[in-house]
Amino acid sequence: MLSVAEAVARVVGDVTVLGDERVPLLDAAGRVLAADVRASYTLPACDNSAMDGYAVKSSELAGASAESPRQFRVVETVAAGRFPTRPIEPGEATRIMTGAPLPMGADTVVRVEDTDGGVAAVRALNDRDCGKNVRPRGEDFRAGDIVLAAGEPIGAAQVGVLASLGVAQVPVHRAPRVAILGSGDELVDLDQFDRVVAGEKIVASNSYTLHTLVRAAGGVPVPLGNALDTPESMREIFSRAVDARPDLIISSAGISVGEFDYTRDALGSLGADLKFWKVRMRPGAPIGFGSIAGIPWIGLPGNPVSVMVTFELFARPAILRMLGHARLHRRPLPVTLEEPVKIGARLTHFLRAIVTSQPSGALTARLTGPQGSGILTSMARANALLIVPEDRASSAAGDTLSALLLSPSAQLAERFAL
Repeated sequence: MLSVAEAVARVVGDVTVLGDERVPLLDAAGRVLAADVRASYTLPACDNSAMDGYAVKSSELAGASAESPRQFRVVETVAAGRFPTRPIEPGEATRIMTGAPLPMGADTVVRVEDTDGGVAAVRALNDRDCGKNVRPRGEDFRAGDIVLAAGEPIGAAQVGVLASLGVAQVPVHRAPRVAILGSGDELVDLDQFDRVVAGEKIVASNSYTLHTLVRAAGGVPVPLGNALDTPESMREIFSRAVDARPDLIISSAGISVGEFDYTRDALGSLGADLKFWKVRMRPGAPIGFGSIAGIPWIGLPGNPVSVMVTFELFARPAILRMLGHARLHRRPLPVTLEEPVKIGARLTHFLRAIVTSQPSGALTARLTGPQGSGILTSMARANALLIVPEDRASSAAGDTLSALLLSPSAQLAERFAL
């Protein structure tokens, strides 16, 4: 069996960044730029005021104080969006608002608070603003500059910059279409929930979970339903997946060694190229990776928790890679155990945990409870995966391990503090 690190490297090394498309600006958040974006103009187009005040010459402001104020004749008022009609001469000031262009001759804006607020004439009572409060031409960007580079993830700030650049259609890497399929005679969708209540079937929760995980990672879910536990049904659902021409196929269940686990045979009949089948980890040791008709395939286990853990480690980075991201993995952070932790098998364990940010800034961790791979509610309570190395059979309270934070709540505090 491969180690977790070896298997992850194999997956992300085999998938490739998808081609580009253009999307409306307001749909671009969460995507990755596929091309450099250059400025077609200069911003600011001219020197302008960084605050409300009076534009003056710094040489005439120097030495101003409450005891020895400097007096200026106000020649005009310029609001944001308007332009000065004349330069300032010695002894003159222009009353100016934030963002308004600076009149010729001025190199300083005295903030209103440091003046008597005069309209026809003004007295400056402090010289701390000499040479300040001016945004120079091109401070933000200049025509021809690469303002945002290809490969940059797009967030709110980037959307604002793109808007200021006039980019209404944004070049981004295409979002991967991810086919999702499962298997099991016992599975039904929510429209047959009465059979679940009657004890005849169970909800195909993996399908709903994977749909949400794919979408959260930036992919486009393509749900294909669940196969029956027969070779013919497994082959048919994988054939439908190939015919859908997705960018990635994710299956759950059917890859262990049970009597009704037919995934491997179905893939073999379709000429799949299998890269690995098991990984030294728990939960989720039975996990497969390969390609079918040139389409990458990741085979996840059937237990609900195993599905979520293995998706986090293998499928999520693959989707991010296809989207064009360079940073694919959550960074493990050190946490202090609040309780002892023991593992049985010599496998790398990923345990459901609750990580708490303490007032000191330190992160502490405790388990959510029993760690059975079928206890989906324990995953709902977890905000992190506690990583226990395969050579660490037991750890005491107070020991340090690493954790993958799955939720921002792990580092959120109840009170604001600086």
